[in-house]
Amino acid sequence: MSHKFNFCPNCANPLEYIAMMEDGGHKERLRCVGCGWTHWNNPTPVLAAVIQYQDRILLARNAAWAHKTYALITGFMEAGETPHEGIQREIKEETNLDARELNLIGVYDFQRMNQVIIAYHAVAQGEVKLSPELVDYQLYEYQDVKCWPAGTGYALADWLRSRGYEPQFTELSRRG
Repeated sequence: MSHKFNFCPNCANPLEYIAMMEDGGHKERLRCVGCGWTHWNNPTPVLAAVIQYQDRILLARNAAWAHKTYALITGFMEAGETPHEGIQREIKEETNLDARELNLIGVYDFQRMNQVIIAYHAVAQGEVKLSPELVDYQLYEYQDVKCWPAGTGYALADWLRSRGYEPQFTELSRRG
């Protein structure tokens, strides 16, 4: 999901789609005809964690979701932090757990939300205390967890495969 810009944030002129040659070739972008400001609309980096807790997978349900599905812990990277630091912070903020081991699973596109997901596997310890952002969590045995056909679901599937499990997918497609 991208921000909808109609006017230039610098000079308030209306923005127009203007085609120009760039390093990558011919691109059409929202640009200001007054001052030349360009809305690049680049994807936002999002961090995600497959949390291994008490030898199971922890999935949580977001308070803002109308559907009662569970997913990975995710969050936006903050300015000035590395992805590694960011996912450690998100795990602590959202679950109160300490990630004692972090390994990159991979990078996944989530074009519907204009995001790039940087997914980690985290071995976590401590006592789960959910942030107000989350309403519930469940622990799943590796062979019982269901993946979903979207960015973080593919990360979970890749991690399961790396551990010798064949992932099972749900039919849901409205997750990140």
